[in-house]
Amino acid sequence: MKMLSLREELAGNTYPGRGIVIGRSADGKKAITAYFIMGRSENSRNRVFVTEGEGIRTEAFDPSKLVDPSLIIYAPVRVLGNTTIVTNGDQTDTIYEGLEKGLTFEQSLRTREYEPDGPNYTPRISGIMNIENGKYDFAMSILKSNNGNPDCCNRYTYTYDNPIAGEGRFIHTYAQDINPLPSFEGEPKWIGMGDEDIDTFTNMVWENLNEDNKVSLFVRYIDIETGKYETRIINKNVK
Repeated sequence: MKMLSLREELAGNTYPGRGIVIGRSADGKKAITAYFIMGRSENSRNRVFVTEGEGIRTEAFDPSKLVDPSLIIYAPVRVLGNTTIVTNGDQTDTIYEGLEKGLTFEQSLRTREYEPDGPNYTPRISGIMNIENGKYDFAMSILKSNNGNPDCCNRYTYTYDNPIAGEGRFIHTYAQDINPLPSFEGEPKWIGMGDEDIDTFTNMVWENLNEDNKVSLFVRYIDIETGKYETRIINKNVK
C-alpha cells in the first residue's frame, strides 16, 4: 500500500461525503482525529457543529429550512472515559451504549447497517480511539451495501494497535462525485501525518475540501501521555 497525502486526497475529490481521519503525529506525542461533513442538498448544507459535553453534535443552521433530521442531526463525537468515538451518524450512540454494557466496538455495530437512503445507501463509517496510561490504539469500521445491493450489509472492521508515529488512516463515505454515489472501497487509506500544530492541520483540511460542498469540520489533538486535548471546529455557516 502506498502512503497517500491527505491534502491531495481531499483536493482530488469534490464530494467524498463525510470523512474520518485518525492517526498519530510524527513526534509520536499526539493522537489526532478529524471529522468533516459535506452536502449537496440544501438540507445537508443547513448544518453546523456545536459543542456538547466532551463531544459535538450537529444542529440546523436555519431551523425553518430543516426538512428531514433523521440522517443529518446526530452526535458525531462522544467520549466515554478514555475512549473517543467518532462516526458519521447516530451509531455514535449505539457504540457508546454498547461499550457501557461491556460490548466491543465491533459487537456494538452488529445492530446497525448502512443508511436507508437508496439508491446511495450511504455507508456508516465509525472510529474509536483508546488512550490510557501512555498507550494508544484505534479502530475503524464501515458498514456498506453489497456494491449497491441493499439485500446484504457488508461489515468491515480495521484495528490498529500502537499506531506508528507519522501515520494515519482516512475513510470516507463516497468514492467519487457521481450519481448514484458509489461507496468507499477497500481498507482505510494510509496517509502521512506531520508535526503541524492543530491550527495548521485544521486549516489544511478545511482549505482542501471542495468550497461548494464543505459544511463543517471537527479536529481534536489528544496528548497520549496526559489525555488532555485541544479541539477546533469550523462551520461554513456562521451566524
